[in-house]
This record gives sequence, C-alpha cells and structure tokens, in this order.
Amino acid sequence: MNLLTLEYLAKIVDGHVIGDCSIHCADARPLQEASTGQITLLDDPKRISDVEAAGVAAVVVAAAIPNCTIPQLVSKLPHAAFAKIVEQFRPCVVRDFSGISPAAQINETAQIGAGCAIHPGVHIGKGAVIGDGTTLMPGVIVMPNCKVGANCLLFPGVVLYEYTVLESDVTIHAGSILGAYGFGYRQQDGQHVRTAQLGYVHVEANVEIGAGATIDRGTYGTTRIGTGTKVDNQVMIAHNCQIGKHNLICSQVGIAGSCRTGDYVVLAGQVGLKDHVVLGDAAIVGAQAGVMENLDGNKVYLGSPATSQREQMRIMAVERKLPDMRRALQRLTKEVAALTSQIEANGAPVAAGQTSDAAENKAA
Repeated sequence: MNLLTLEYLAKIVDGHVIGDCSIHCADARPLQEASTGQITLLDDPKRISDVEAAGVAAVVVAAAIPNCTIPQLVSKLPHAAFAKIVEQFRPCVVRDFSGISPAAQINETAQIGAGCAIHPGVHIGKGAVIGDGTTLMPGVIVMPNCKVGANCLLFPGVVLYEYTVLESDVTIHAGSILGAYGFGYRQQDGQHVRTAQLGYVHVEANVEIGAGATIDRGTYGTTRIGTGTKVDNQVMIAHNCQIGKHNLICSQVGIAGSCRTGDYVVLAGQVGLKDHVVLGDAAIVGAQAGVMENLDGNKVYLGSPATSQREQMRIMAVERKLPDMRRALQRLTKEVAALTSQIEANGAPVAAGQTSDAAENKAA
C-alpha cells in the first residue's frame, strides 16, 4: 500500500494544511466512495458533515471550513489539486513505455521522430511520418503516407487509412478508424457502384477523438476536424465534412456527408445531421434532434426536425394540452351530432356547415 503524508501531498499541489500534516493517506477517492485512511474532495462546504461521517483521513477544500474535525488541505484550485493527488496513488502509465518495440512492423521508408513510443504490434506503412514524442499503443495501424504530428497519443486498435494527417497533440482512443471510404454509390446497370473515394482525413491540433469513432475520407479532398474539437465515443462523421474549431460532439452523433459546422458548435447525444447541412458558430443542438436544414449560430435547437428552442417550447406546450383538446373535440362532436339529429327529426335536412343557422332559425 502506498502511504503518503498530508504534508507531502500539500507540497505537490502548492497548498497548505490546517490540522495534523503528518497523517498518512492510503488512497484518494471521491466522497461517495471515500472511507477510512483516504483523502477526499469537497467542493460544497455544506456537505462537511458527510465528509466527517465517512471517517476519511483528510479533505481537499477551496477555503478553510470552520469547526472541521479532520485535517484540511486548502487549495485555490481544489479539483486540479485533487487530480494531482489521485495521480500519486494511481499514476497514468500510458506513456511509461519508451523506444521502439522490436515487435512493431515499421516500413523502412517511414520516418520516426525523437522520443516516440512504438508499442508491440504497431504497423507503420510506407512513407508514413511519426512526429516527436508520439505514442502508438499496441495494435495501432498507420497506413502508407500518413503524417502524425508531435506528442500525439493513439490508443490500442486505432487505424489510420492512407494519407491521414494528424497535427500535434491529437489523442485518439481505442478502436477508432479515420479515413475509411465514404458511403457514396451510384446506380449503374442496376447495381450500386462505389463513387470515387480519393480524399483523406485531416485532424488539426489539440483534437481528442473518443473510442469507436469513425471519420470517413473525402471524395476527392479533405474531411477536416478543426483545432480543439472534442469528439465523444461512437460518433460517425461522413465524407467531405468540415467540422469547425472547438466543437463538442457527444456520443452517437451521426453527421452525413458534406456537412459544415462553425466554431464552438455543440451537438448533444444522438443528434443526426442530414447531408450538406451548415451550422453557424456557437449553435447548440439538443439530444436526439434531427437537423434537416441549415441552422443559424448562437441559438439553441431542439426536436426532430430541429427548430429553435422557443418554437419547440411552444410545440411542447401545445402537445401537453392534446389530451384535453381531444376530449373537448369528442364532446363537441357528440353535441353537434345530437343537434343535427334533433333538427333532422323535425323534418329539416341539414347540409354540412348549416347546423348552427338551422338551430338559430328554429329558436326564432
């Protein structure tokens, strides 16, 4: 068991201790999991009684909490401090391996930068370039003529089809595939024949792509993912799409071919975009929305087909009233039928739309 003093933990996070700094912590856990001998995080001082009840050794806080019965590690950035503390007990081993494994298959024409970590089972094709400090984990396949920038991290099973470009500091999680053929076909002699798939994928700097994501190559040119964009697990981005900078694309989003998004766009879970749609800067599309037309920026959209939040609120307000409206319609239908029968019984056939006039004439 790795025991660390509270004094040591305070030093690595540039914090200070209130209470006994010599106590030892055996682990760092969030409050709902924390127990005796561990250090936890508290970002809501009102829950200090929960911390004390958990019997933890110490707590990380943003400011001193009066009358607290356990030692406090005070940090202006408690979440960042707690993350560093967690790493002391469960250090990240992703980049522990260094050098080039003899079990990797690297074409003699490929260029490998300084300080790279090429794990066993990696395959790097003809003419590929791997930038300085990049890590390729087991089973990564980099096909011919790909260019991978500096300090990238590709988790196991990532596949880069030929000519894929990654700029610096790109992270791609396990099982994602970049550069597969787009879903483009034409009918010829009664058969579906694949159209040209001669483009590639270009991922700009500081992009992170989740596990099991797929991004198809362009037909002739580029499918592009803009700087700083974050793509969640199981997202599909089709051929020729141009994704803007700093987008947030959540799980199970599907983007059809040749769509274009502005900067700082947010697509919530299971959003679908039809082909050739354009989204303006800072557009936010709510979960499970279906986007069938271009949407302006700086607005929130909901529903399928997606419309503005205000319009969707109106639609939902009406939908809530539908049961009452249905009952009212049924009641009115019965009343009209009864009036019609009464009038016809008096020998005055009534044409559609004349019921009310007939009733008024009889009353007169």
